[in-house]
Amino acid sequence: MNKYTKDDDGRLNNFAVEPKIYAADAPSKADKRNYLIMAAITVVLVAGLIAVAVVASGAST
Repeated sequence: MNKYTKDDDGRLNNFAVEPKIYAADAPSKADKRNYLIMAAITVVLVAGLIAVAVVASGAST
């Protein structure tokens, strides 16, 4: 892959070479399920972290 581009006069330019563009595939049912599981685990971890912070700070609810 050439890292440089040339203009019409043959001079080198340091402009970035754009990568080839492609369309992303839609997530499969397994991917969607995995995203849902990761989101649920994240919610539990964040809620637990907030609970530990509240208990550690000595604040009463």
